[in-house]
Amino acid sequence: MTELTKKLLSATGLAILLSLGLSGCGDDVGKVSLGLFTTKDVVIDARHDPKIPGVTCHISRVEADLSLADPSDMSISCRQTGPITAAELANIDKSNNGEVVFKESLSILFKSLKVRRIYDAENQTLLYLSYSTKETNGSHKHALSTVPLYGTQAWIAGGIKSN
Repeated sequence: MTELTKKLLSATGLAILLSLGLSGCGDDVGKVSLGLFTTKDVVIDARHDPKIPGVTCHISRVEADLSLADPSDMSISCRQTGPITAAELANIDKSNNGEVVFKESLSILFKSLKVRRIYDAENQTLLYLSYSTKETNGSHKHALSTVPLYGTQAWIAGGIKSN
C-alpha cells in the first residue's frame, strides 16, 4: 500500500466515525429506514422556537450514515403548541430577512440545515423557512411552514398598528 492510499483510508475511516458519532445528536422524534439495503433514514426532529416557546417545528430530513454526501432534502411543519404573547412577539427580529432560530450541521463537508423565522406583519403570521446551506455552492432545497397568530394573545384586532 502506498503512503497516499494509507492516508486516504485513514481519512475515510475518520469521516465515517465522525458521521456515526454526530448522527446520534438531536431531538429525534422518529426515525424511519428507507430500505433494508440502504444506510439512509428519514429522521424527524422536534424543535421549539427559543423566543416563542408556544411554537413547535417538526423537521424531517434524510440522514445517510455512511455517506459523505448527505442529501439536502427536508420538510418542515410548525404549529402553535402553547400560548404566543405580544411580549414574545415584540422580542423577535421583524426585518425581511428574519432570524435563524435553529442550525444543525448535516455533514463534515460544511453543509448545515437552518430554520429562519420571518414575521409577516400584514397577515399576522410567523413564517418558518428551512433550507440547506453548503458553503461552497449553496443549495436550492427549502421548505416553508406558517403559524398564524389569529386566536393568540399576540393577535392585533383590526389589523396592523402603524409605528
